[in-house]
Amino acid sequence: MKIYTKTGDKGETSFYGGERVLKDDPRIEALGALDELNSVLGITLCFTEDQKLRTVLLKIQNDLFTVGADIAAHSTTTTPKIQENHIIEMEQWIDEIETKLGMPQKFILPHGTISSSFLHLCRTITRRAERTIVHAHNTKAMNNNVLRYINRLSDLLYVLARDANKEIEFKEQQPIYKYFNDQPS
Repeated sequence: MKIYTKTGDKGETSFYGGERVLKDDPRIEALGALDELNSVLGITLCFTEDQKLRTVLLKIQNDLFTVGADIAAHSTTTTPKIQENHIIEMEQWIDEIETKLGMPQKFILPHGTISSSFLHLCRTITRRAERTIVHAHNTKAMNNNVLRYINRLSDLLYVLARDANKEIEFKEQQPIYKYFNDQPS
């Protein structure tokens, strides 16, 4: 079998179950954003040596395929679904890390170690994926746990990025707001 099927040459694609849609369908946009996120997580793994973090990131990569299956599935097909336990697991990871780090009182700059910087990039891509998923959800109802999962994922990636900096005692920095509008309105 060849990688190219030519079935998408006119701007259409198929979901599992056979439903044909245009490639700019909001669900296809959401799947593309998830694919991008998963790829950047893969790059992040190349720069991550901490075994516990690697295990979490690999779990997320696999979960993202479940998120994608959940979005792409026709209501009559049997596919993996994002469940409450996916969300609970992430909340437990977040709580464990926050106990160690505390919450910053101000915004922080998204930088530091290579691993932390990539995790921040993953977080921002997750936020964009979330916006596309919300749009897709407004177009065609889907499992509400998908929305909860993707929202929680950006929180997890945020604390993971902070934790990656904490491991080498990189000092978090707040943004410097150089110019203020001193003119009265």
